[in-house]
Amino acid sequence: MKTTRLLGYLGILASILVGTGEYLLHYSNHVLDFAANYEFLKFVSIENLKTGHFLALVGLPLYFAGYFHIYNMLKSGNKFLATSVLILGIVSFSIGCVWIGSRAFLGTIVHLKTEITPTVYQTLLDNYTNLLEILVKILRFIVAFLSVVFVLAILKGGTKYKKWMAFFNPITILLILVLSLKNRSFNA
Repeated sequence: MKTTRLLGYLGILASILVGTGEYLLHYSNHVLDFAANYEFLKFVSIENLKTGHFLALVGLPLYFAGYFHIYNMLKSGNKFLATSVLILGIVSFSIGCVWIGSRAFLGTIVHLKTEITPTVYQTLLDNYTNLLEILVKILRFIVAFLSVVFVLAILKGGTKYKKWMAFFNPITILLILVLSLKNRSFNA
């Protein structure tokens, strides 16, 4: 149980590091006003892009420890569902690592807009969208499926989690976060 607990703590540390990194990579007071063509990134300082990039990339491998924690907590109930959550978690965060690892570079491109011809600039953004933004769409689907499997595993019973823990799945947590921020103004 000590190993499972340690894996859980590492998963929490991953959430803090990656969450802070993603915040630094993406947040500006203009995020909603300049969403087209990633223009909001021109309001994120280069220093925040760098710091956010490295915090997120240091934290991402720790997510795997967190998923092994979840696996260990679920496997006594249904090993197939526990293994499914583990595999979906590893796949989703492998994809997420590629995507978030690209964001600081995308921010750098946006910062260099005036030094690049408009055609080349737009081509870079289009290629980024076609090659990397598709990953976020795939990631959302996998995390939604992972959430369903996580809930099923807990509700079937026999896991080390209490049934109320099914509520704290990735999609529910994300929805709560989005809804809590929905009416909040990001404008200074």
